Amino acid sequence: MREKTIEKYLTKAVNDFGGMSLKFISPGFDGVPDRLVLLPKGVIAFVETKRPGEKLRPLQVKRKSQLEALGFLVYCIDSVEKIGGILDEIQAT
Repeated sequence: MREKTIEKYLTKAVNDFGGMSLKFISPGFDGVPDRLVLLPKGVIAFVETKRPGEKLRPLQVKRKSQLEALGFLVYCIDSVEKIGGILDEIQAT
């Protein structure tokens, strides 16, 4: 399965939750997650999508740590099966 396919499923699932999955691009600041997930009641999380079994690159690990140190939720999804559980977890915060 391609990363783009997982990203597409994520976007649909977030929309079904009543939220928005925005493509996140930060010029001049590489390594940021692919998606900014906005759910009802002001819940925000960052999500990086990967092909099955693919891991975060070292710069992405650094950015994940930086965002988490600021109190943000950051996830890496490498299969469509993980999407529902992660969205439940994000919503529960």
